[in-house]
Amino acid sequence: MANIKDVAKRANVAPSTVSLVLNNTGYVSQKTREKVEEAMRELDYKPNELARNLSRNKTNIIGIIVPSLNHPFFSTFIRYAERHLYQLGYKTMVCGTANRDRVEHEFLDLLRSQVMDGIIMGAHSLDVEDYKRVNRPLVAIDRYIDEKIPIVSSNHQKGGEMAALKLIDNNCKNVVHIKGASIVKTPAHQYHESFKELLEKNNINVFEVEMDVNCFDSQDFLKVARELFECYPNVDAIFGSDLAMLACLQQAREYGYNIPKQLKLIAYDGTYITSMSEKRLTSIVQPIEQLAIKAATTIVDLIEGKELKSSRIMLDVQLCEGETTL
Repeated sequence: MANIKDVAKRANVAPSTVSLVLNNTGYVSQKTREKVEEAMRELDYKPNELARNLSRNKTNIIGIIVPSLNHPFFSTFIRYAERHLYQLGYKTMVCGTANRDRVEHEFLDLLRSQVMDGIIMGAHSLDVEDYKRVNRPLVAIDRYIDEKIPIVSSNHQKGGEMAALKLIDNNCKNVVHIKGASIVKTPAHQYHESFKELLEKNNINVFEVEMDVNCFDSQDFLKVARELFECYPNVDAIFGSDLAMLACLQQAREYGYNIPKQLKLIAYDGTYITSMSEKRLTSIVQPIEQLAIKAATTIVDLIEGKELKSSRIMLDVQLCEGETTL
């Protein structure tokens, strides 16, 4: 395999001149540049991109940390973020943290040792202090880490209110709300709070079922759905994440509920899976593609030393009418 000295010998120039051409630094005449490029083609020379970047204390690699790679929200987010980062000249390393104790720390060690230029963090981590100690570019997705660390999220308060108003319009009286683990520090709790507050102001009973931390398996949601129908036989509406609502839809069918006449369901996230069952779920839709693009743009701006207009980026949500409400 050819190296930089071989290219220099073929082009009859010094190795330092080849380096100038590769890195596009310093002055090299057009004639000399063409000689070097011709020598590279003849020798099929491929420069070591990682080594070149490391010499400049930059790898053009960005890490993305999420709880689960299988979860429809996070898998969709990664797809759009990876695509946009590539367009900006960066490659991506992805990490799923659920049920893996050390992997987050290992990713942070890679960031500290400059193997990665920055991290987009969306894990349900309880060890946020570790992130605060990292003096490198970080962007959080729906996670409170530190007021200095930019956070990208949806308008969850509005999302909760939209779901509540829909159930009020549907004359619901006994609503069960499946919520995420309250121990996780996330702006997403705002949709739980605004949902419950608005319903209770309208004299509607709200019963809360809280998931454990890092529960993303379909069996976890099916278990919760079964317990829900046993504990709340008078339920006439359920609100929760996409996966939770698909599980409830399946269990409701087995219990013989007529949806949406007897039971209303509203999903939160609005990912592609809400249209993959026999009834399309009414959903509060997060703009996942826009969230991914904003996160990618923000982390690159931090890496490149640009000043951010704001450390808090909030995007709007919308209600998508389905077949599980009236």
